Amino acid sequence: MNVKLPIYMDYQSTTPMDPRVLEAMLPYFTEVYGHPASRNHSFGWAAESAVDKAREQVAGLIGADPKEIVFTSGGTEAINLALKGAVEMYAEKGHHVVMSVIDSRPVKDVLHRLAREKGLEVTEVPVDKEGRVAVADVQAAMRPDTMLVSVMMANNEIGTVQDMAAIGKAVKAAGALFFSDVSEAAGKVHVDVEAMGLDLAALSAHKMHGPKGVGALYVRRKKPRVRLAAQIDGGGHERGMRSGTANVPGIVGMGVACDLCKGEMATEAGRVAALRDRLMNGILAGCDEVHVNGSATHRLPGNLNLSFAYIEGESMLLGMKDVALSSGSACTTATLEPSYVIRALGVSEDLAHSSIRFSIGRFTTEAEVDYVIGKTVEAVVRLREMSPLYELAKEGVDLSTVQWSSH
Repeated sequence: MNVKLPIYMDYQSTTPMDPRVLEAMLPYFTEVYGHPASRNHSFGWAAESAVDKAREQVAGLIGADPKEIVFTSGGTEAINLALKGAVEMYAEKGHHVVMSVIDSRPVKDVLHRLAREKGLEVTEVPVDKEGRVAVADVQAAMRPDTMLVSVMMANNEIGTVQDMAAIGKAVKAAGALFFSDVSEAAGKVHVDVEAMGLDLAALSAHKMHGPKGVGALYVRRKKPRVRLAAQIDGGGHERGMRSGTANVPGIVGMGVACDLCKGEMATEAGRVAALRDRLMNGILAGCDEVHVNGSATHRLPGNLNLSFAYIEGESMLLGMKDVALSSGSACTTATLEPSYVIRALGVSEDLAHSSIRFSIGRFTTEAEVDYVIGKTVEAVVRLREMSPLYELAKEGVDLSTVQWSSH
């Protein structure tokens, strides 16, 4: 099998830029270098025209009006602007926010900071064993003073896609704003802000084969017209919501990336899902005691999250150095904490520690998938040969009844 090493299977961390995106960006570094806010000469007009076109392309991917797109430095800034801007602007409406327990880390960090510093009350709604949010749980969590609900459309670890239209309908009925971090979903599955009832949505270019350092925030203009308190001041760019000189090359790149996704998403999703299933079936055929995390049906095409019982996820990564993967554990200064997303599914701490995310995309090949299947099975067999727990389990010992000595 002839494959080029190392192999990249961490597409949900970031994606390689599409060469067509780079080609579109290059002139805006050296030839079209004007400031898009300089409206008294042709250099500025050319830059402004490029930004306007990109705004149309981003809007086109998610079913929005171009005037509803605010460019930012990335998805994290878009999340900060949406949540901090809304909480500040709508403080009189209420001081309570609802979010999914498996929302993205930036969403959780922003809302927890607002809880500490501004007294915001935050309620986290649970998910089922597949990572799906129940509409009834969202309804139960909302109160008369709930001003915003946040549900991540597609989770970055387990790939579970939510029923956004149903959740959005419930949020609208309660009179709250509906926000979503759609950065993992946009370009991979269909996103329609109108059909989903979204008022605010954050996107990131580097998650869809665009450049790093640029993102966008969708801000609804009608029914209702959403207003945000600016978080960066200095010139009133982006209709006063986000000041700063526009990153024209990056914005152009994001626009082209969105346009490519819109045109190729249906075909690409089918091809990528088939490769994902090939990867999953190959690993499951070669290994026992492997658990699939997330939904079997409501899932991003390129996501596969597996827990390998009796193996540490970090050990798996060390044993497969020529494959770029992601572990479900997050290193901190003193401990190795299991993923909060995996734990929210009701998975045991041991299994959560053993989770590995395989994420594939536009440039993944069948040969790469087959190579990774072989390397994964090889690593699992090798590590379990060194695991006394696996040996005991295979002998029929109920490990939950074993009394472990501390000596």
